[in-house]
Amino acid sequence: MAEVINMPRLSDTMEEGTVASWLKKVGDKVEEGDILAEIETDKATMEFESFYEGTLLHIGVQEGETTKVDALLAIIGDEGEDISGLLNGSSEPPVESGEADAKQDISDVNFEEAAPEELPEGVTVVTMPRLSDTMEEGTVASWLKNVGDQVEEGDILAEIETDKATMEFESFQSGTLLFVGLQAGESAKVDDLLAIIGPEGTEVERIAKNFKPAVSASSEPETAEAPEPAAATPVPAKVTETPKAEAVAAPAPVSSNGRVLASPLAKKMAEEKGINLSQVPGTGENGRIVKRDIENYTPQAAAATSVGKFVPSGQEDFDEVSNSQMRKTIAKRLAQSKFTAPHYYLNVEFDMANAMAFRQQYNSIPDTKISFNDIVVKACALALKQHPQVNSQWFDDRMRLNNHVHIGVAVAVEDGLVVPVVKFANEQSLPQIGAAVKDFAGRARNKKLTPAEMEGSTFTVSNLGMFGIESFTSIINQPNSAILSVGAIVEKPVVKNGEIVVGHTMKLTLACDHRTVDGATGAQFLQTLKGYIENPITMLV
Repeated sequence: MAEVINMPRLSDTMEEGTVASWLKKVGDKVEEGDILAEIETDKATMEFESFYEGTLLHIGVQEGETTKVDALLAIIGDEGEDISGLLNGSSEPPVESGEADAKQDISDVNFEEAAPEELPEGVTVVTMPRLSDTMEEGTVASWLKNVGDQVEEGDILAEIETDKATMEFESFQSGTLLFVGLQAGESAKVDDLLAIIGPEGTEVERIAKNFKPAVSASSEPETAEAPEPAAATPVPAKVTETPKAEAVAAPAPVSSNGRVLASPLAKKMAEEKGINLSQVPGTGENGRIVKRDIENYTPQAAAATSVGKFVPSGQEDFDEVSNSQMRKTIAKRLAQSKFTAPHYYLNVEFDMANAMAFRQQYNSIPDTKISFNDIVVKACALALKQHPQVNSQWFDDRMRLNNHVHIGVAVAVEDGLVVPVVKFANEQSLPQIGAAVKDFAGRARNKKLTPAEMEGSTFTVSNLGMFGIESFTSIINQPNSAILSVGAIVEKPVVKNGEIVVGHTMKLTLACDHRTVDGATGAQFLQTLKGYIENPITMLV
């Protein structure tokens, strides 16, 4: 009996595979254990062997073509066997007539399982893309195309807010935008229906209806109260127990660095029309200004937003802000780390006199400027090369001791925290580390970091010293085994050579995962780190 071979899942993160080459062709005999093909995954190209014997009757994916995991890859059976029933959309052999009635027709239940030929010619279903390695759902920050607009390949369809950044999502197809599955401000899981593109006038309601939806992360249980408008996520609203007046939109919020929050397209349109963005009410995610706000802007509307509202003394009031994708992911990952990894903490205090003199002398070189954070990152990188156990990662079935050093540097942004990664930090000079961290920090605050720049860390440094924090603890950025918390440099009395003198010290706290880093191992790492930071000239030897 014929056996259907589906695209295998050859890695834990694999969602689709590409056939790099076939080692058997249709008509060839196949023995159990023979290599059928080489499959390119998201991580490597791997040999895929057959678990069946027979004749290779059909190849569903040609060399160089890509398909999703569990999609039809090949069929093996007896020579000359009729496999037409398997090629007509079913992954099972033909059934007896009595059994056929008992089987559910799934073509009207899950569009993803429907045969490709059911789509009208030229119609493409666009799903929520996975724009970062940890992304599970996305929020449409704004649409840059409306239903009925012509879309060219490469056009920006929408801005998608992920757990790490807001990114432009471009179309890979040309045609007319026929259907939008999510409004601005709404969320959906990866691979859920986002839009449908095809020839103008094509009927797509049935396609959208039959597509199996994922439950939106932003959906709430129904209550007796009137539902929120289905458009964008509302601007953070002031809630009071006063009689309700006619609501007016609030001006767009301003980030901590004074930048008005607006999409790139909205900024461009405002510049062309001579509109002051600070006067425009935003209706996008968290009050962000989007295209429709510029189109609908009038000076009268702006004036209405400036009218104040009297709140009597003693009344309760509060602000509500919808959790962003970044905030939700931070909550999920840090809770997972804190409650699964057995944290313990090692506290040290380093003498910073030599480091301060070293930095002052180093910065006297023209066009050179390094920070204490750069010194700490470099020192950690060199110390980690000597203590690979601290530069390790924990997985359920193994522990990975990394020979390379990629240091994540925590950067505070408006919505939370991101951790761009300085790759091969031990091989970089202090000015190179300083330039990289400065560039990452600037682009992180503007949500311009790419997912690749926030992946692959083997150790993390979190520095709150610039805020005057003397000592604190951090939660490990899993799967890493440790994170270093860096406090402020403090002037204080210290004892040197038996005398009390004025000194400068800095407190550091190393959080370790006890599954991979024992107490003595962590202490030895801190001793090595102490040698580099208290005598930074040794980092240049």
